[in-house]
Amino acid sequence: MSDVTFVDTTLRDGNQSLWAYNMRTAAMLEAIEGMDRAGFESMEFFSATMIKKYVREHKENPWRWIREGTKRARNTSLRMHGSIRGGLEKKPTSVAKLVVSHLVDNGIRLTRNSNPWNDYSVFKQEVDDLRELGMDAVANIIYSVSPRHTDEYYAQKAREAAALKPYRICFKDVGGMLTPERTRTLVPIVLENIGDIPVEFHAHCNNGLAPLNYLEAIKLGMTTIHTSVPPLANGSAQPSIFNMLRNVRAMGHTASVDEKALEPVREHFTFVAKRDGLPMGVPRAFDQSVYSHQVPGGMISNFVHQLRLVGMEDKLPAALEEAARVRAEWGYPIMVTPLSQFVGTQAAINVIMGERYKQVTDQSIQYALGIWGRQGAEYMDPDVKDRILGRPRAKAWENWEQPDPSLKEVRAKLGGPSMSDEEMIMRVYAGDEAVEALQNAGRPREYLSASQPLVRLINELTRQQEYTQVYIRKPGFSLTLGRQADGAAA
Repeated sequence: MSDVTFVDTTLRDGNQSLWAYNMRTAAMLEAIEGMDRAGFESMEFFSATMIKKYVREHKENPWRWIREGTKRARNTSLRMHGSIRGGLEKKPTSVAKLVVSHLVDNGIRLTRNSNPWNDYSVFKQEVDDLRELGMDAVANIIYSVSPRHTDEYYAQKAREAAALKPYRICFKDVGGMLTPERTRTLVPIVLENIGDIPVEFHAHCNNGLAPLNYLEAIKLGMTTIHTSVPPLANGSAQPSIFNMLRNVRAMGHTASVDEKALEPVREHFTFVAKRDGLPMGVPRAFDQSVYSHQVPGGMISNFVHQLRLVGMEDKLPAALEEAARVRAEWGYPIMVTPLSQFVGTQAAINVIMGERYKQVTDQSIQYALGIWGRQGAEYMDPDVKDRILGRPRAKAWENWEQPDPSLKEVRAKLGGPSMSDEEMIMRVYAGDEAVEALQNAGRPREYLSASQPLVRLINELTRQQEYTQVYIRKPGFSLTLGRQADGAAA
């Protein structure tokens, strides 16, 4: 039987799906070398979304992670996740290409990316641009459930994706909605229609079924799967590498990943979770309602936040039901960024206002005009489309085109020729104010784990301001640390 290989998603998807990118750079740097020794075929390492998050909220320079992280991972291929033209916020193509160029310069030469409509006529330009910059693409085929997403649909999409000749194709279950039965039906269809292009399987555990679906897919020939290291596994992230290794080997397959090398990594991430109050990923129970609303797990928490602001938190079930209605009226878009956010936000507004489409977002108008994909305009229910576009605000978006300034124009606007590429990119993604706050933030936070030297542990303890004395005692060893009146450690 063929070997099963593993793509690790801990530092990117696990960090995003479970911790909302709240793991600090130092915590990731402490883990990357151990992960690099484990034998993964590849590791997802970076997403452009991290630039905004790390600059604005953590006041950390994301280029530190890119430079130092890539130096510490010498044995494993590293990946970007995302595309030049994708995402919730449209950035200048010239700047997005510059991000890719700098990643390539640091040794990251592979990305996994999508078009939210599985529209490969649009995606072709993306793949061509990436190749020109020195980066290969793994093209996602995104799974969804609706009257439009039939076996014939996926056969056609598999052929279209294969025609681009990407580095690989990835079958992606972003909502965790696949079942073992549907996996047994759909995986052969995808494999039969992609020819000899290698294929991967990426699934989220939102509904508890991803580990079972992986095993079914492996039986059928998809033998590269995406997993994460606990506690950044399960929940809304990918299955646990430890669980999948046990099951794959029990099936008679071989796998080269060394789980013993990953035990200290698991301990480290558990330490980080406890220190920073971050959640532990745990297996989820099956929830049939997911197949109705299809709202991703991370968006449900945003629903709760929006409703709580107006004192309507008890309306969450109604908002989820409304999301299902909006999605149907909008032509069953795949519930993936940015389309899922557009559907979910409009559904929440409908519930809050007590009248459907009394108010609409700019993104709803843009969707109806086809700005976020021609399918939005083509598939939307005509009556709903007329209601959205029949208001004065819609006139402002008619015939709108996305501005796409050159690098020279962007640089001139933000600071002139003396500004470094890295700073300019951070200003585009995070804003001037956030970059200036970063520059004044001082030294970034460091992390320690139980496996690190005692000297570093002592240094950490001496930086704690809330304690005046620390005692460490064990048989044959005693250590006392105390703070003097002037605040210095003694």
